[in-house]
Amino acid sequence: MTHNSLLNLLRGRFAAAIAKLAGDDPSSVDPQLRAAGEPRFGDYQCNAAMALAKLLGAKPRDVAQQIVAAVDLAEDGVSVVEPLEIAGPGFINIRLSNAFLGRYLCEIPAPPAASPTAPPTADGAAPDRSEQRGALRTGWQASLADRLGMPPVSRPQRIVLDYSSPNIAKQMHVGHLRGTILGDCLARTLEFVGHTVIRQNHVGDWGTQFGKLIAWYTEHPVPAGDDSDAVLDAIEADYRAANKRFDADPAFAAAARQAVGRLQGGDAAAREIWQRLYAQSQRAFNEVYARLGATLTDADIRGESFYNDRLAATVDELRRRFSPRGGAEAQTGPRMEVREDQGALCVFLYDTTGQPCFRNAEGGEFPIMIQKSDGAFLYASTDLAAVRYRVQELKADRVIYVIGNEQSRHLQMLFMAARLAGWAPERVRLEHAGHGLVLGPDGKKLTGRHGGSVHLRALLDEAVERARALMEEIDRRREGDETAATLDDEERRRVAACVGIGAVKYADLSHDRNTDYRFDWDKLLALKGNTAPYMLYAYARIRSIYRRAAERAGTIEPYGREAALELGEPAERALALRLARFRETIEVVAADLTPNVLCGYLYELAGDFMRFYEACPVLAAPDESTRLARMRMCDLSARTLKLGLGLLGIETVERM
Repeated sequence: MTHNSLLNLLRGRFAAAIAKLAGDDPSSVDPQLRAAGEPRFGDYQCNAAMALAKLLGAKPRDVAQQIVAAVDLAEDGVSVVEPLEIAGPGFINIRLSNAFLGRYLCEIPAPPAASPTAPPTADGAAPDRSEQRGALRTGWQASLADRLGMPPVSRPQRIVLDYSSPNIAKQMHVGHLRGTILGDCLARTLEFVGHTVIRQNHVGDWGTQFGKLIAWYTEHPVPAGDDSDAVLDAIEADYRAANKRFDADPAFAAAARQAVGRLQGGDAAAREIWQRLYAQSQRAFNEVYARLGATLTDADIRGESFYNDRLAATVDELRRRFSPRGGAEAQTGPRMEVREDQGALCVFLYDTTGQPCFRNAEGGEFPIMIQKSDGAFLYASTDLAAVRYRVQELKADRVIYVIGNEQSRHLQMLFMAARLAGWAPERVRLEHAGHGLVLGPDGKKLTGRHGGSVHLRALLDEAVERARALMEEIDRRREGDETAATLDDEERRRVAACVGIGAVKYADLSHDRNTDYRFDWDKLLALKGNTAPYMLYAYARIRSIYRRAAERAGTIEPYGREAALELGEPAERALALRLARFRETIEVVAADLTPNVLCGYLYELAGDFMRFYEACPVLAAPDESTRLARMRMCDLSARTLKLGLGLLGIETVERM
């Protein structure tokens, strides 16, 4: 049974029954099965009778009755459901049997033995992120070894995931927050379900701005030092000075333009300056990734410079294959034309009627510019080369761009051009996992105290400081409580970091990624509601209950992990159903790229557990078998919360 989610198990059974009635292949049948909106309608509903009634020329309720009679809902001698009910015009209400639900959860194996973490450095400190590439990714995979019995997908895909994409010679700022957090959560989830995920960090490391910096650093020393923030602040200040001089000094402007050509042509001096800027920037965003727990490594970088040698061939192929054609043929489509417009080489896209697919604000044709009049390539040229590389060389089945919604039209044009060029056949899914903006409490774009972008490192520093203050407030409230956890200074620092960073990440992931959200410190660090502090506290509390029960029994873990589950109380059954729905939740997140669905599930799970704990005594259970069964529910709840938060990229704490 553990090889299927509840939803898929029921879909398969109802699809087979409907196929018998309709004379179809079960694989082509949609049983229209979904989770029930309210408990009074059962756990799931099958709504296929109405559509099938039209096909059979019968009354929907009669068809529903035929489905009920035809469906096989036995599993290893146990009825999967209670007697089915038909409601309204033909809705079939489905309530899982307690016996099946208990067995379904009991088939989840105990967690494996703890896997070793990434090796420490010689002095015993955690491994340096920039030196031991992959340690963090290996670490999270080891921490998620407890799969709760969830098997990998039967048809794994190669998925290229484009996310984060900071700019060389600039600080990472709050604008990079959503793309990095969302992308990393999706990478973790897609890998967890069994796909091969190829991360691509498309860093901004090419273009005219580097010509200005190279010209500037030909005359000035490149900033250096151990403080990444200070070094990048100095580089950004130098860029502003170089930009100002570019506008005022024709000789410097000419030198900057020549520097771009020298860089692209492989000039040793220009490359040496560029590489020093690259190294400083790489060290800085590796530090941010480490703090965020992002699983990106240096090996995942495929910046704009990577495609430099591919741009000419990409543009030449488009020019050769899609030059303008005359006559009636030119009016068919969809199609694209590559032609010059005001001296620049552009890609124009047309629909099946020959009308432009994209227009500018004035109503004119809006093309993709792929080469300037001076022969220089553009960002769009790089993006086209990247699609070609990802599909043809990386052999991607699915390419996902975790980029802001403001890039939506650009990606629509990019995807259409790639399809028409034949670089991305229809079997390959090209997706934009767009996201909104991070706003301040006033509803405007989040900015720093002086109006500029909020540096990501500064925001994370503040998150940890606020979490530390929150913990001090919790300690004051719990004075005199002998059961409260006592943390030493080192553990307190670690918990503050987990809570602070986790709060920032969870606040982002719990929102629909397509919407903007307001960044509010009080809300994201609240101990009540759908927040990371609440979720982390819920996990720590469950682990505390489990430890205390084991201590009272005079044993150590595992305790109760082999007990049969008794679901006699409504709160027990509600918690069991929520735990059993974890798999179908992960399937939705992986298919629809919706981390907020996982956050909503975990929040509901924590609430169901608290209601279970209040209604069903664990430590003071009436007998040993009940205590063991409830201990197993505690164990499964804690493991599910830990796994779910891990997929979000949030580290749990055992005590808080």
